[in-house]
Amino acid sequence: MSGVLAIAEHRQGELRDVSYQLITGARSLADDLDSAVHVAIIGGEPSTFAAQLDREGVDVVHTVAEGDGFNHDVYTQAIEQLCDQIEPEVLVTPNSVNGLDYAPAVARGLDWPIVTNLVDARIEEGSLIATRERYGSKVEADLEVTELPCLLTLREGEWDPAPDGGRAEIREADVTIDESAVGSTVTGFEAVAAGDVDISEAEFLVSIGRGIDEEENLELIEELCDVTGATLSASRPIVDNGWLPPNRQVGQSGKTVTPDVYLAIGISGAVQHLAGMKGAETIVAINTDPDAPIFDVADHGVVGDLFEVVPELIDAFE
Repeated sequence: MSGVLAIAEHRQGELRDVSYQLITGARSLADDLDSAVHVAIIGGEPSTFAAQLDREGVDVVHTVAEGDGFNHDVYTQAIEQLCDQIEPEVLVTPNSVNGLDYAPAVARGLDWPIVTNLVDARIEEGSLIATRERYGSKVEADLEVTELPCLLTLREGEWDPAPDGGRAEIREADVTIDESAVGSTVTGFEAVAAGDVDISEAEFLVSIGRGIDEEENLELIEELCDVTGATLSASRPIVDNGWLPPNRQVGQSGKTVTPDVYLAIGISGAVQHLAGMKGAETIVAINTDPDAPIFDVADHGVVGDLFEVVPELIDAFE
């Protein structure tokens, strides 16, 4: 067996940030195993993606020029063939919608153990230790994987992106797709309703919680978003009240986000919410309660009334 294989992910012609985070996770495991890091990209623009994936810590980038977007059957076939050729000790994929689509099928096809939604993975005393969060992220549980090779899905936001500066070898993978076994085809994409966005892709999120008190007070927060260029998101109570749609919810039952800046306004910081946003690069919190759990993860905090603080922020950015 020879190293760790990471499957990069792209969407609408662009690599997702989770691809660079996978490299970091793969490199850490490969160092523990004293082996190499292989990264594979399937479909899209192979030459462009290969250059972008040539990051520090990558030994080989494998390109599979099959299709423009994601296809379950193509990915499953391609990854199984790559694993047969590379013989990795560990296969890592994103714990994303796409990753969780093909990963179980690949694990079944290869007859490998699979552990999903990891926040850490390492080798200790010859065993692979996979860490998952349980009970609403209140505790972490270590699972010992006693059989290699294995497949792991890594949660987005738990690893730093691999830095630039790679010297990887670029290889065109020798993969043959059996078209007769491809049971579905992507025929197009339909944009979401006007004004809706994918908060998981936002660089600056302003997120609101119970502290805004009334739906009418959303106008104040929307004004802040307008002057800062931020995207509006929320904790579960706001969505449960029907004040914002479900695709704006951050948290364990919503979306995991990793923006450059996460501004939490009137959010106390329940563990379910923290699980979805703690991977943000910079967290700023505004809350009247100095003991609110949100301040435990915040890089900067303002103990104060949001109805006094937010207007001052709007004035400052205008």
